[in-house]
Amino acid sequence: MRKLDNYIIKTVGGATLLVMLVVLSLDFIFGFIGELDDTANDYQALDALLYVVMTMPRRIYDYLPLGAFMGCLIGLGTLASSSELVVIRAAGVSIRRIVWSAMKPTIVVVLLGLFLGEYVAPHFERIAESSKNIAQGAGGGGASVKGVWHREKNTFIHMNAVQPDGVIRGLSLFEFDDNRWLDSATFADRATYSGDHWLLENSVTTHISKDKITRDQAESRRWEGELSPDVLSVLIVKPDNLSISGLYTYARYLDEQNLDSSSYWLSFWKKTLSPVAISVLVLVAISFVFGPLRSVTMGFRVFTGIIVGLVFKYMQDLLGPLSVVFGFNPILAVAAPILLSAIVGAVLMRRAG
Repeated sequence: MRKLDNYIIKTVGGATLLVMLVVLSLDFIFGFIGELDDTANDYQALDALLYVVMTMPRRIYDYLPLGAFMGCLIGLGTLASSSELVVIRAAGVSIRRIVWSAMKPTIVVVLLGLFLGEYVAPHFERIAESSKNIAQGAGGGGASVKGVWHREKNTFIHMNAVQPDGVIRGLSLFEFDDNRWLDSATFADRATYSGDHWLLENSVTTHISKDKITRDQAESRRWEGELSPDVLSVLIVKPDNLSISGLYTYARYLDEQNLDSSSYWLSFWKKTLSPVAISVLVLVAISFVFGPLRSVTMGFRVFTGIIVGLVFKYMQDLLGPLSVVFGFNPILAVAAPILLSAIVGAVLMRRAG
């Protein structure tokens, strides 16, 4: 029995690896072509190539659910096409045992996804985004059309670029009064964090009142802001590319500032429930092989797998923004497609058994 388990694990695992290699190769090529459209200033073809390489951990993480689903569908489908599944079942191996064997590579995928999503991908994503923004000129003098916006109470903050060490390049501060009139605007070339405050270098502040406008310059200025390097490291990365801990920290921070945190809570629940989503998709793939796709061609299995994967993704992509717009709990938007897929997989497995 152990040899049969190892054979199923090897087949499903090999198919998963093959799917990931094909998908990532295509994504790498198209990603590089897409980055070439953003070349500007010091950001050229070699920098675009380096950017795509550094964002590969995030790309791997994004495609792990599809790889596990398609790998299981193709791996078990190959065994079904060659009648090996029939022989295995005739040898007295139950469907439950086959399902457990096919699920073992999924456990590896889940653990790999948790490791990449929590520790590797966000780190390299921050470095890649920071290097790209600086190379495109966002770290130079003057405010940039790109960069990151943030708000602290009545102060609106814009950062051209943030270095991996937490240094801000090109910081703009717009302070408003309680009546939403602009009181002052400050621009600094650099800002570094020093214990409990920020030091602004080469700053220019414009004070605006009803009677006059004054302007003063300073080589070094102290800014008492609640923004810390830990929060800053979260700001420069898109919510879907952050770690679970980073999403939780920043979502709580936004709640404390009475700001909208729904998009971050949505990404938090997506990542938290990702292991469950992967397991459910693999269950659906197994149920397809034992059910309606038992005796069809490999091409039709691949086509079905792509359609099911896209439907699952589009359901989450549709329900997620709906939860933000209509204000219902984002965990419902994430859990609904998973629950529906689990029901479909359970029903098909029950019929197959």
